[in-house]
Amino acid sequence: MAYKNNTARYENTLLCILFLTFGFVFFDRLALSFLFPFMQQELQLNNSHLGMLSSVLALAWAISGLVVGAWSDRHGKRKPVLIVAVILFSLCSAVSGLVGGFLSLLLFRAIMGLAEGPILPLSQSLMVEASSPHRRGLNMGLLQGSAAGLLGAVVGPPVLVALAEAFGWRHAFIVSLLPGLLIAWLIWRYVKPDEPRPAAQPTNSETGKVSIFALLKIRNIMLCTLISCTFVTWFVVLISFTPIFLVSIRGFSASTMGTLMSCLGVAWVIWGFGVAAISDRLGRRPTLVIFSLLAAACPIALLYAPDAISLGALLVLTYTGLGCFTLFMATIPAETVARGSIATALGLIMGLGELIGGFVAPTIAGFAADRFGLSIIMWISCGGALLAGLLSLFLQETAPAVLARKNLAGALPAKTGQA
Repeated sequence: MAYKNNTARYENTLLCILFLTFGFVFFDRLALSFLFPFMQQELQLNNSHLGMLSSVLALAWAISGLVVGAWSDRHGKRKPVLIVAVILFSLCSAVSGLVGGFLSLLLFRAIMGLAEGPILPLSQSLMVEASSPHRRGLNMGLLQGSAAGLLGAVVGPPVLVALAEAFGWRHAFIVSLLPGLLIAWLIWRYVKPDEPRPAAQPTNSETGKVSIFALLKIRNIMLCTLISCTFVTWFVVLISFTPIFLVSIRGFSASTMGTLMSCLGVAWVIWGFGVAAISDRLGRRPTLVIFSLLAAACPIALLYAPDAISLGALLVLTYTGLGCFTLFMATIPAETVARGSIATALGLIMGLGELIGGFVAPTIAGFAADRFGLSIIMWISCGGALLAGLLSLFLQETAPAVLARKNLAGALPAKTGQA
């Protein structure tokens, strides 16, 4: 291709393609939550089933993200893996519309998770290499936060609900195949091929590659992994059960539920790049602390907001967590480790976060909801964000602009003393 990594043209082209790619990942991932009220009776599903369906996808996502992320760092293969992954998860999403019961749906959600897991670490590692230093945080925030919010939570709810109401929930799943095939073609056509590996492989010390266990000894990587476990709990529990909570507990209609979920999507888009942009100036650590605590207020708003209008406004103001995701799951790790270990580090943080927050937490939440009522899930979600905020206090700052200001402030007294 004519594009080069160091040009603004390729940087913007890559951002647009990966924006669509990861956005469509979340369109497919969240489709089950939005369509669950329509398919629940036909397939005889309960809250425990919903929790297990979310959990098995997260488990498969965790395993494949961790394994394939590390494999791609060793072998330098990203573009072909992305293309195969997009085609596979699109097929699995479409086949979900043909299932006859819980077990077959569980199987296809697991395969779908295996396909989706590598997409974030591979996409972010490509984006880091193509990004100008002053745009790194913004690009990564747009890719991970705003993309998922726009396609997964703004476009997704009204489109899927409208399709389900007009043609049935099965057709809503099936039509998702076409956008996935288009995105796979865009990656094949416009993303720069992986550079060939030299015949004589350099040592790990030369490439910056380290093992997973060595990565966990790095303070920021360990903290980001723990934050991922708690913050993914906040997100997965909230996004999986909110649609049925709004319909069953709050008494809203399906169309109102779709509108309120779109409010989450609007917040997702705004804060997805807004939090990252703020962190470029304010610093990664204080930004993560502030917006984690604000995210903890979102499930409280879902519990106690008096009407749909006030609830929608509060959701836009408090659904800030997906902006935080970019910081602990991509930006801080990428600024902490060498480039040869970025995909491994991102896969590790995302994988363990999905394992605990995406697999264990929603399963527990589903059984808790059946026993104590759906309101309990909001308190579980709130606790996850509060723990993330507490852990963020111990991070080491990595924002280039903030570090430069600190270095400048430290140098000024020395120069004054010499004078």
